[in-house]
Amino acid sequence: MKVLLVKPYNLSDHIQPPLGLGYLATAIRDKCNVALLDCIKERITKPEALLTIIKKYKPDVLGMQCYTFHVNFVKETFRLVKGFNKDIICVSGGPHLSAVPHEAMQQFYPFIDFGFQGESEIGLPLLINELIKGKVTPGNIPGLLWMEDGIVRANSPALADNLDTLGFPAWDLLRPDTYPESQHGAFYRKFPIAPIIVTRGCPYHCTFCAANKIAGRKLRKHSIAYVLEQMQLLYHTYGIREFHIIDDNFTFDVTYAKSLLNGMMKLNLDISWATPNGIRLDRIDDELLGLMKQSGLYLISLGIESGSDRILKIMRKGTTVAGIRKSVKMINKSGIDVAGFFILGFPGETKDDIEKTISLACELDLVRANFFTYLPFPATDSFNELKANGGLDNVDWDNFYFMSAPYVPATMTRKELKRFQRKAFFRFFFRPKIFIKNILQIKSFQHLKYLFLRLYHWIIKS
Repeated sequence: MKVLLVKPYNLSDHIQPPLGLGYLATAIRDKCNVALLDCIKERITKPEALLTIIKKYKPDVLGMQCYTFHVNFVKETFRLVKGFNKDIICVSGGPHLSAVPHEAMQQFYPFIDFGFQGESEIGLPLLINELIKGKVTPGNIPGLLWMEDGIVRANSPALADNLDTLGFPAWDLLRPDTYPESQHGAFYRKFPIAPIIVTRGCPYHCTFCAANKIAGRKLRKHSIAYVLEQMQLLYHTYGIREFHIIDDNFTFDVTYAKSLLNGMMKLNLDISWATPNGIRLDRIDDELLGLMKQSGLYLISLGIESGSDRILKIMRKGTTVAGIRKSVKMINKSGIDVAGFFILGFPGETKDDIEKTISLACELDLVRANFFTYLPFPATDSFNELKANGGLDNVDWDNFYFMSAPYVPATMTRKELKRFQRKAFFRFFFRPKIFIKNILQIKSFQHLKYLFLRLYHWIIKS
């Protein structure tokens, strides 16, 4: 049996190996021939172009990752595939199906055969086994979604308690050494770069985030030995010199984080590392920061989100503006650069709230800042509240990106929100000190090209 796992295309300057598909490839590769395809990396921008590749590979099973902004791409691909060969089994999973499993299956019907909600490393191998046998008993497969007489059926997902049993992602298929510089579309210290996952799960209750819909609320950790062995593999086999820990909550267990950092230093590898997805402001201390700096960390990204205490409370961030200032100063003192994530246009936010956010971003000693417009991710608390109150009627689902302002609060127009986003960008980055510091960190012409691409996406095309 041949299985093709696909990361769909979307307008993104984040071009990094799809770790989720890498873990799935490891889970099934002893049962079938499996290949991975990253449409963003390969610039496969249309379902028709993807179909051409599918025709050449001739898979028995096509599996596609799906975030909310992938829905139209995935559905059209499945439609084309079924038109080409109805016997190809079409499967999808990921954040969108985990957040709204019934709605997602109905969106893809009648072109989808099976879906998965939650983590799929346990369920997908069972499905492949049954497909090989020629008879699928769907009720026995954790997390499986399927249609029965026009009705969506769903099994509860299963989470691996011991993450180490999942093995390493299929790095020989992911080939991180073939990915471009600046995987997150911004800056880096060394190259090549590989993302790694150290923990899964999020116990927090931020109203705008759906991270727990896949990995649950319980924090699960890889063993220190697992993480260090994987780092050595990537360093020696693929020449990786920078690691991006892309966990949602890497520092939640501070004791664990400190033990890992001590282990990293004992490896004596010539590496740098960063946390591009961010860490919690309230899960750091001076000792941890010292170990981070010694082990090669050069950048901490923080989910600051807002400069308004009122909005932070609505978001249920569990932080305050005063606490944000204190934490950023603590990191500054350690000698580690800080980048901040901010959300503009949150439900109920006023123009004055946004002005406070822009002012805080410029006040803090940050080397970079990302000003995202709010996205109403399905199944989040803020999404559910908006849906109940009819607040999603003006959402542009075909342009569901952080830079496109698909949702606009009632207190402003889309044009005004975009104007605030541009104002934030220019006011932050075009201060002489920040502008010069970032220009001096450009590593190559290729790096410069990606920065211009990011600028084009954020300021011009959006």
